[in-house]
Amino acid sequence: MKMSRVIHPDFLALLELKDPFLVELFTDLRIFVMDIYPECYELLYHTHALTAVFSVTEKLSDAFCMLPVYTNHVNLGFNKGTLLRDPNKLLQGTGKLIRHIPVSSFEDYRNNDVKELVNSAVELALKDSEITSKRKGKTISKIKK
Repeated sequence: MKMSRVIHPDFLALLELKDPFLVELFTDLRIFVMDIYPECYELLYHTHALTAVFSVTEKLSDAFCMLPVYTNHVNLGFNKGTLLRDPNKLLQGTGKLIRHIPVSSFEDYRNNDVKELVNSAVELALKDSEITSKRKGKTISKIKK
């Protein structure tokens, strides 16, 4: 596991109010995603859930996955999950596009099947975006204080 960016203070202040095990899961899952695509942009939101969205640009529409932290659980969500090949039937949900993997332990995502899903989601987002040059990702807080 590589070292990732520090968690933005706006997000961290809210995250620390969650159950310590959820914080640990989120933190490890965030590193897992960032290790797969270090150039990602991390967009942070606090709406119905505390959510980190990972995108190939600074635009939400170019996102490939998200990590919503709810009161009692964390999900690894895929913005275009219905378009991903999922031979192991890991993805859940009934929406038009979004699918997710419920995360209750490290084993739920620390495997090659999930890594392949994240890689596929990145490839799809890159193909669908209008990126013309190599970008260096950053964290952008959209959290209202």
